[in-house]
Amino acid sequence: MHIGIDTRLTHYRTGGISTYMRRLVSALETLDRQNRYTILESRKTQESITKHFGRKALWTPCHHRFERLALSVELAPLRLDILHSPDFIPPLRGARRHVITVHDLTFLHYPEYLTADSRRYYNDQINSAVRQADHILADSSATKADLVQMLNVPANKITVHMLGVDERFKPIDRHDGDLIAFQKRHGLPSDYILFVGTFEPRKNISGLLEAYQALVSQMDDAPSMVLVGRRGWLFEETMKRIETLNIQDRLIWLENINDDELPYVYNLASILVTPSFYEGFGFPALEAMACGTVPIVSNRSSLPEVVGDVGLQVEPENTEAIMNAMKKALSDSKWWDEMRKAGIDRAKTFNWNHTAATVLHVYNSVHGAA
Repeated sequence: MHIGIDTRLTHYRTGGISTYMRRLVSALETLDRQNRYTILESRKTQESITKHFGRKALWTPCHHRFERLALSVELAPLRLDILHSPDFIPPLRGARRHVITVHDLTFLHYPEYLTADSRRYYNDQINSAVRQADHILADSSATKADLVQMLNVPANKITVHMLGVDERFKPIDRHDGDLIAFQKRHGLPSDYILFVGTFEPRKNISGLLEAYQALVSQMDDAPSMVLVGRRGWLFEETMKRIETLNIQDRLIWLENINDDELPYVYNLASILVTPSFYEGFGFPALEAMACGTVPIVSNRSSLPEVVGDVGLQVEPENTEAIMNAMKKALSDSKWWDEMRKAGIDRAKTFNWNHTAATVLHVYNSVHGAA
């Protein structure tokens, strides 16, 4: 069986879907030595994500308006049995059978939180994509339910595969030299409240900081808040709202953190707060648990599936609930210690090898049905 995996997005982005592509390919390299794989990469990629599989450099850029047609032409000579499109949208015809991954349906739930280009790319093509796909992989049961309810996809056409967490996300001793050097390099305090993610409306940063302002008014010794990520859609409007809160001196914005430094970011924090309106999976909550950082997440979409009984879940619109959750996590040391241990244990159940095994099973089933 000749399988192609479209990983062009890894040239343009680092987290989220690109992380999924990198970790899945790495796990499949270990798991499957029987089938033939071709990893499809951007021609601009300087360092391939594959060590053992074949690779093909493609000219077609991601999210181009003629992408589905141009990609079909480029893929035709490969004569693929299966093409896996991990970024939702497959070409018009790239293989005998098509598998796609749908991470979330944010663009349908909250179209106002996307750029016009993103809305056009996803909203205009998702219906045809799910119809064309021979099978769909979903990151969570919440996304599967959305596919069934919002796009009328038959439930038996969807397989849920919970994602994994990289081994480097683990507790680090506070006396570790590299951890201390990282802390000094970025001028970080010895403890803080953490947010990790793109700075965009869907992540509910305004609601988080309104809750943080309320917390500061009740707890003079509340730790600083560190926000790690990159600027996204409507960032300027978010910043204007934040300026009215008068808490700038308590906020630390880090936009230059390398992926390899994230374990340090989590280990220095006592709690992670992810009050998103919608998430397809929620890597930060999982990575935080693996590092021993207690998560506070919204009770929406996939996040409850990720954290289970660890930490606290809140209504994202309820700033008082977010504030109270942070207050409990900071003031109840016995509860925090219990949650820290429970989070580390829970994170161990999320394994990329398990993810890859589910994906391989789908490949075999789809190919066998041909």
